[in-house]
Amino acid sequence: MEEPFDIYIGSTTYSVFPEEDNTFTIFKEGKEYVHVQKDTEGVWLKLDHETDLPIFDDDAEINEIGRQINLNQAG
Repeated sequence: MEEPFDIYIGSTTYSVFPEEDNTFTIFKEGKEYVHVQKDTEGVWLKLDHETDLPIFDDDAEINEIGRQINLNQAG
């Protein structure tokens, strides 16, 4: 299992906690914020808080979080 890490988007700090199956728990400014799952290299999905099922919305913030996760994992 990968270690948690921080990413920064603008002046906002997100803490990323890797889980199983390309799923991540994201904390925004120290508070649990969202669960995300990698769909494709450039598309990330937010997971429903209650059911953990993917929500198929085009969410720019979630995709940017995913892009930053990809960059962190590549380097």
